[in-house]
Amino acid sequence: MATIHVDVVSAEELIFSGEAKFVALPGENGELGILPRHTPLITRIKPGAVRIERADNGEEEFVFVAGGILEVQPNTVTVLADTAIRGHDLDEAKANEAKRLAEEAMKNAKSDIDFATAQSEFAAMAAQLAALRKFRRK
Repeated sequence: MATIHVDVVSAEELIFSGEAKFVALPGENGELGILPRHTPLITRIKPGAVRIERADNGEEEFVFVAGGILEVQPNTVTVLADTAIRGHDLDEAKANEAKRLAEEAMKNAKSDIDFATAQSEFAAMAAQLAALRKFRRK
């Protein structure tokens, strides 16, 4: 069985490193599915869920990323995430509160830059909540 090595890295730490059968994640232009021997690729990724089907036990590993860069080589996938949180570490109450604060910041924005910053935070929290709900259903 062919496998692909996957590393998911945030600015703070290595979140996941291991062999996988399949990886799915939110590319800039839509969902990407990556199998072993995939064509080389570099692209930006959007906030959302990285799903990794582990080669050792077939279980699915789940990581939320708040955007970043994806590099794919035939035998390696590297996700360089702005922020990455393991699925089991996601906190729905914190994400809801951050989303609410971002909504408030958009309403009270005094400049286009303030509004854009708040809008970006709002989008990331909405994606985190959607990913969390998807993860919890499994």
